[in-house]
Amino acid sequence: MKRSAIQEYLSRLKGKRVAVIGIGVSNTPLIKMLLRAGIKVTACDKKPMSAFAGLAEELESLGATLKLGEDYLEDLDFEVIFRTPGMRPDLPQLVAALQKGAILTSEMEVFFQVCPCKTIAVTGSDGKTTTTTIIAELLKAAGQTAYVGGNIGKPLLPDVDGMEPDDVAVLELSSFQLMTMQQSPDIAVVTNLAPNHLDVHTSMEEYIGAKENIFLHQDEGGLLVVNADNEITRSFADEAPGRVAMFSRTTEPERGAFLRDGVTWVRNQMHERPVLPVADILLPGEHNVENYMAAITALDGLVPDQVIRTFAQKFAGVEHRIELVRTLRGVKYYNDSIASSPSRTIAGLRSFQQKVILIAGGYDKHIPFDVLGPEITAHVKELFLTGHTAQKIKEAVEATPDYLPAALPIHVIDDFEQAVLAAHQAAQPGDVVILSPACASFDKFKNFMERGAAFKKIIYGLA
Repeated sequence: MKRSAIQEYLSRLKGKRVAVIGIGVSNTPLIKMLLRAGIKVTACDKKPMSAFAGLAEELESLGATLKLGEDYLEDLDFEVIFRTPGMRPDLPQLVAALQKGAILTSEMEVFFQVCPCKTIAVTGSDGKTTTTTIIAELLKAAGQTAYVGGNIGKPLLPDVDGMEPDDVAVLELSSFQLMTMQQSPDIAVVTNLAPNHLDVHTSMEEYIGAKENIFLHQDEGGLLVVNADNEITRSFADEAPGRVAMFSRTTEPERGAFLRDGVTWVRNQMHERPVLPVADILLPGEHNVENYMAAITALDGLVPDQVIRTFAQKFAGVEHRIELVRTLRGVKYYNDSIASSPSRTIAGLRSFQQKVILIAGGYDKHIPFDVLGPEITAHVKELFLTGHTAQKIKEAVEATPDYLPAALPIHVIDDFEQAVLAAHQAAQPGDVVILSPACASFDKFKNFMERGAAFKKIIYGLA
């Protein structure tokens, strides 16, 4: 019986010295898969043994060698090294290992090498997770088997052996995953691009260059879907080796999705047709209209229009993305913890017809807040700032020409829970209170999910 691509790959690793850097959500299933295949694995992580709550001991019992603590990257004497997605590939220790002959790869890069089915991947500064989820759920609603992974869900490499050629793998890909990618998906979607992750990327140019890998390795049969309303993504069309389709709220591209009289239309070489009335989209906000347009463009010909309409009327969104937590005494509380950049928070603020009470601030990714100041002035009635960036956001708002202190009170409260409770105290019946930080969470939380969960716990605990 012929061996599958993943079985062939694992057999080639046997007898080699393999390291997996990062014992986290994305790499733990990878480590276990390699160990089950009889491969000698050294699992490396900066955290000490005590931080893993039994996982480290479990990996050791399966045969892994552990290299933990501050020196986890020293003397990487391995033939194959899997890096964790957020780690730069040009760290001196990794470069030294490569100079000694090591191969540097990642779970996602190997997945593309061995995946037996069609791949659809989504990247962008905002809207990645919602667009990825919409695409996968629409495929499932149309009766297809869709696997969801990459930067969301679970690592898909351990599932490859069960995938059939007619299945579809739907992936969210971050700039960090794309930095060293040498293969591109069959269908690539870029939702938008704006400054982000400049605490890790050396420049905006490097950030854009990483995103471009989602389509640069396509062949002539590949499809690139880009946002025509975003100057950076629109420029990708000139570099695409395959077909290009666009989506736009402001123009009508030759191929792709556009708005006309409150309805999303799709145009291809054959004809144009109405697909989805905006009024049918349950999710609030213009950015979610764009997310649907991106998905509709990518899935044109793969999912019936009626399936799209039925789904849009019922889909309430993904957790931590303008998620209605509860309504209490006439006040609605929304969790938008995913908003880790100014552009994301701006989209959230524009989703509401009224001025909101905003809780913002967090870890400093060295992104300017100039564009956020005017939006807060226009859409916020009271502002509660917390975390490392509180003062920077405050200064950006105060520098806005239209800012009036009496019309927009600003409170800086370092303690996250106290900031949330103060926003609650300020709210009156009919108000909207939203956590939409415009910043990453790493000053106080492990990730945006933990931050959102903390917010929800506080809100659920209100009497």
